[in-house]
Amino acid sequence: MDTIDYRHLYDATVPSVVSVYREAGQRGAGSGFVYDDAHVLTNEHVVRECEAVDVRFHDGTWQTGTVVGSDVYTDLAVVRIEDRPPDADPLPIATGADAPRPGQAVAALGNPLGLEGSITAGVVSGVDRSMPISGGFAIPDVVQTDAPINPGNSGGPLVAADADGDSGSESYPVVGVNRARSGDNIGFAVSARVVSTVVPALVSDGRYRHSYLRISTLDVTPRVASANGLDEPRGVVVVDIRDQSPGESLRACSGSKRVDGTEVPVGGDVVVGLDGVPVRSHEELTRRLLTDTEPGEPVALDVIRDGAELTVEFVAAERPAASDDRRRAADRSSAVPIE
Repeated sequence: MDTIDYRHLYDATVPSVVSVYREAGQRGAGSGFVYDDAHVLTNEHVVRECEAVDVRFHDGTWQTGTVVGSDVYTDLAVVRIEDRPPDADPLPIATGADAPRPGQAVAALGNPLGLEGSITAGVVSGVDRSMPISGGFAIPDVVQTDAPINPGNSGGPLVAADADGDSGSESYPVVGVNRARSGDNIGFAVSARVVSTVVPALVSDGRYRHSYLRISTLDVTPRVASANGLDEPRGVVVVDIRDQSPGESLRACSGSKRVDGTEVPVGGDVVVGLDGVPVRSHEELTRRLLTDTEPGEPVALDVIRDGAELTVEFVAAERPAASDDRRRAADRSSAVPIE
């Protein structure tokens, strides 16, 4: 196994890492990195509702940046800058073969606790995670790592530590955007796949339109499968349908049944596929809704109903504003909603 040259990684990437400062009720700071020639990428919670933020580059120069787009559901935001230092090159976003794999060496860069230009190292601990955030919803397709990510790291890059030497000029692709969260030896980053889906829309339109099914679901565990007469635990059961449209053709759970001392929902459709691709869990369903569908497009759900498999088709709606979701959060069931 080749030895990871973290010193080279640091020298190659840290000029592109920035500090982001806001003034919105109370002063706060986070991290970011140069996304393209005119934009810095960071977390939505770093900029909050600010129209402008102060950006400090690694060489000590300052700029006032304009927040041109943000998305609370994926915690991503884009800041326009007028200029950048000569060595602050855009960091490449991982695609295809560069997608992170468990066990892969990574490094997190940013400004934890205000300590500018910091680097921590670790491995990818897991992929395809869901990360609950405020408002009762979760970010899908999150990368888990044991590289320390602390307050102030939010918005900085999580980069693959194995450089791509085949490109002629070695590069360290960004596999995720760090999101600080307290925990022992566990950190999270919004995946490059989500970044590639959402950020181009933030740059061009200032917002990203999310598909929305208006249903609450629960993963089919062995207990849920037993209670509903299913051959195996797969897919997600529809616990609740909101507003009856566009999910009115689906069937929600009609009651519950006690299995091994636990009440589980029964009677609802079990979603096992989306547009012909199998769905094994809520995480897979929400990720595919985010990356592979758009509001106003037809969506085909493969469901199991009364022991028979059928396809339910309807047009996906646009996810409502985050403020509306937060007002409804107190009324939600224990099932994980698809939003």
